[in-house]
Amino acid sequence: MQRRMLTKEEEASAGGEDMEVRREDQEKINKFSSLHQKETLLEEELRAKIKEKEDLEEISTELELVDDEEKVPYKVGDCFVSLPQPQVLELLESSTQTIDEEVDALKSKLESIQEEMSELKKVLYGRFGRSINLET
Repeated sequence: MQRRMLTKEEEASAGGEDMEVRREDQEKINKFSSLHQKETLLEEELRAKIKEKEDLEEISTELELVDDEEKVPYKVGDCFVSLPQPQVLELLESSTQTIDEEVDALKSKLESIQEEMSELKKVLYGRFGRSINLET
């Protein structure tokens, strides 16, 4: 990136660095920051849930190769219980459905946070122009 001097017009349009930050502006900046932190946490949680779902689907695929009469260890809490293969497949299917619902809820929360952040960006960039950086 090549550096150059700003023209007088560019300097004037930048709004100057002496712009006063009002209390409402600071509250919006703080709100944006907290929303960004929530967004980051939700994205991490969403990735973990998707990985967990993929793992359960892989386990289900592997269990389909096991004989129907064979007992399979299934983790319940901190211990394993030996259950028939069809019952374990049913439990895995219900766990997968639960994770699907959780993923949908996380995506919905993430979408609403991103919409709110977008609105705050519009307001703050409208007020401060280039003198504020809200890119995440």
